[in-house]
Amino acid sequence: MALDPAHLPDDIAMLKAMLLDRDAEIENLKLTIAKMQRDQYGAKSERGSKLLDQLELQLAELEEAQAQNKVAAELEMPLGAAKPEPQNPARRPLPGHLPRERVVHEGPHDCPSCGGELRKLGEDVTETLEHVPATWKVICHVREKFTCRSCETICQAPAPNHPIARGRAGPHLLAQVLFNKYRAHLPLNRQSALFAGDGINIDTSTLADWVGASTATLMPLVEAIEAHVIDAERLHIDDTTVPVLAKGKCRTGRLWAYVRDDAPFAGKAAPAALFQYSVDRAAEHPERHLATYSGICQADAYSGYNGLYAQGREPGPITEASCWAHGRRKFFEIAELNKAPIAIEAVRRIDELFAIERQINGKPPDERVAVRQSQTKPLVEDLEIWFRSERKKLSSKNRLAKAIDYHLKRWPAFTRYLDDGRICLSNNAAERTIRGIAVGRKNWIFAGSDSGGRRAAAIYTLIETAKLNDVDARAWLADILARINDHPMHQLDALLPWNWQAD
Repeated sequence: MALDPAHLPDDIAMLKAMLLDRDAEIENLKLTIAKMQRDQYGAKSERGSKLLDQLELQLAELEEAQAQNKVAAELEMPLGAAKPEPQNPARRPLPGHLPRERVVHEGPHDCPSCGGELRKLGEDVTETLEHVPATWKVICHVREKFTCRSCETICQAPAPNHPIARGRAGPHLLAQVLFNKYRAHLPLNRQSALFAGDGINIDTSTLADWVGASTATLMPLVEAIEAHVIDAERLHIDDTTVPVLAKGKCRTGRLWAYVRDDAPFAGKAAPAALFQYSVDRAAEHPERHLATYSGICQADAYSGYNGLYAQGREPGPITEASCWAHGRRKFFEIAELNKAPIAIEAVRRIDELFAIERQINGKPPDERVAVRQSQTKPLVEDLEIWFRSERKKLSSKNRLAKAIDYHLKRWPAFTRYLDDGRICLSNNAAERTIRGIAVGRKNWIFAGSDSGGRRAAAIYTLIETAKLNDVDARAWLADILARINDHPMHQLDALLPWNWQAD
């Protein structure tokens, strides 16, 4: 909108302020447009993932062309012509845990030169990695019946427990269905179609029954993981959207991730991830999820968390710790799109803090605090002075001003890690945990009600916790489904991923 000279103030200071606000508004619009263009056409990650993908694609194309041309040239060579010496690039050995199938190519029985008797000198072994498509089988549980010759009593072994009562799906099949849906992001209708391609007809409704029944069977483990997570000294918190189809309309629900990860401060407790579902993003949900928790929470600046940090909270206080990676991201966007010197300098200064943290990752809390006090604290104090100095030069509508204000308004939460070695510099642990959900979000449409969201939260709790403990989630789920109905409930901890041992 153009300025009307008739309504301009005579005061020079007010005129300057209006011009600064107008300039800031223009810059904000330019930045918004550039950001939208980048999101639509350009790189979506701070590290320029699009450029990296392009370079990797070009490299793959060159290598494919080189291999194709090489083989084509060899095929065109005259029969009996000497082939070029093979190049032997360094190759990693094939996985040692895979079973080996020995295929013996028998040599001649007589010497091709003189016809004499041969004796074995040795052998050369060349390994080839191969993939065998999934196989199906029917397991017949046979229970023989016996009768007593004296009293004619009939006796028989008890019927084995199945993962699903009266179900016809084995534990490995159930684990595969769960893994496909929640880890490989394959909806049940697509799984049904894939199974049909193998000649196995399983209706989508049957698969849905299996998912629901398996979730109910596994709930004791979900509850055990929840108790383990809530017992943590420090939690990472984040949330993400999930589409929910209910009564013919699609609306947006939320999945909340609560991650326990004590490894950065040399904690001995196993890592674990707890997911909770809610119909919206209201503050009441994290307050309910953490109703019995007290400790440290690392999260972004979402206002819905404010109730967690309230004074006098019962059963105990929750201490806020802000995420420097989240704050850095605000400066990085401006630096990348506008090349603003202040933003570039802010990113450089924050990167210095992260460089120090990489050196003390995994150290005990007291060692971390000692390094932070000697090396990090002077940098942080200088950063605050620089922030306040630069802020005075900026209009309140300027994006840089908002990025600086984001830090200064939460400075105690940002600097709390200087005095507490348990606190991390970022909330990346939670962001990594929800990344898989974002990848498969387009397949996440829960029919009928929010119960699908709650099931997803339960299974994601299991799968992501297994992943955090370097456990094959599919193998673990299969083994647990086979054993849990016969397992003593007071020994349930033995089945948790960090304690699990396959039979």
